[in-house]
Amino acid sequence: MSSDDELRWKLGTRSPGADYAIFKTAFVEGTHPRAAKPKRFSLITCVDWVNVIALTPDDRVVLVRQYRVGNDSVCLEIPGGMIDEGEDPLTAAARELEEETGYSAPTWKAIGSVAPNPAIFNNRLHSFLALDAVPTPGGGQRLDSSEVIDLELATLPEVQAMLRDGRIDHALVVDAFAHLAFSLGTLRRP
Repeated sequence: MSSDDELRWKLGTRSPGADYAIFKTAFVEGTHPRAAKPKRFSLITCVDWVNVIALTPDDRVVLVRQYRVGNDSVCLEIPGGMIDEGEDPLTAAARELEEETGYSAPTWKAIGSVAPNPAIFNNRLHSFLALDAVPTPGGGQRLDSSEVIDLELATLPEVQAMLRDGRIDHALVVDAFAHLAFSLGTLRRP
C-alpha cells in the first residue's frame, strides 16, 4: 500500500479562472511519477459552509423549503449557508439559523465537518446540532434579497422517512443527518 506522500501530486503553476462572487475558479498544473503526463487540475475555491439541524423543545426539526436553480426544483433542507470572512463556524451557524428561520437556540453541538467534494472544491462543511430552538423574541426571518423560504417542522422519524424516500435529497443535508446518527450511535448492523 502506498503512503500518502507517494500518492500526492507535485503541484506547479496556478492560474486564476473566473470570479463568480460566491466562488472562484482556478487551474493548477500537476505532475506525478506514476502518471504518464502532467495534468491540469480544475479548482473551485470557496469559503467554508455551515448547516444546522435545529431541534425544538418538543424534538421537531426546523426545516426550510426553497427553490434551487441547479436542479430546478423546490428542496426541503435544513438552514445553512456560507461562513462570512472572519466568522467562526458556530457563529455562522447561529446567524444562518436566525436569518433563515427566525429561530435561535441556547445549546449547540458540533456534529461533523467534511470536505464537500475534494476533487474540485477546497472548502469544508461544518454541521451543528442546535437544541431547544425557538422563535427568537421580536425576531423573524431576515432573508437575503434572493431568498424565498418557507418553514416546516417535522419529527426525527418523519425526517428519517423523508431521507429514505428522497423527499430530502440534498447531499449536504443528508450528510448532517448522517453525522447526527453517528453522534447518537443509532447506526446498527442489520
